[in-house]
Order: sequence, then C-alpha cells, then structure tokens
Amino acid sequence: MDVKRVKDYLYWLYYQYQLVTCSYVLEPWEQSMFHTITVTVVAMVVYTAYVFVPIHVRLALQFFSQIFGAQPEGTV
Repeated sequence: MDVKRVKDYLYWLYYQYQLVTCSYVLEPWEQSMFHTITVTVVAMVVYTAYVFVPIHVRLALQFFSQIFGAQPEGTV
C-alpha cells in the first residue's frame, strides 16, 4: 500500500470527523479540549465493553441453556 494514499485516507477520515462533529469551527484550545473529552469517553466505552460484555454473554448463554433443557455444568 502506498504511504501517500494511507496518509491521504487518514487525513480524509479526520476531515470527516471534524465535519460530523462540527469541531472545525472551534478555537484551537476548544478543539483540544473537545478531542480530549471524546477520546476519554471512547476509551471508557471500549474498556467497559471489554470487561463486562463477556460476563453478560456468559450469563446469557447459561440462562438460555437452562431454558432449553441443557444440564447445568455442576451435575455432569
């Protein structure tokens, strides 16, 4: 892959991000605050999903396996 194309694509993605969030109209210090808050929120969502989604999926699988008549793991 061409490095220039990757650089242009990343610049295009950042431009789209600025258009969608309307952050291009902010002052530079406001942009940095906005980007910091946005990155922090996204990081917290990713961390929470990484920690808690597997637990909920496991509990849902146990619940539905009990509903459909599978034996509990402790009695096997």
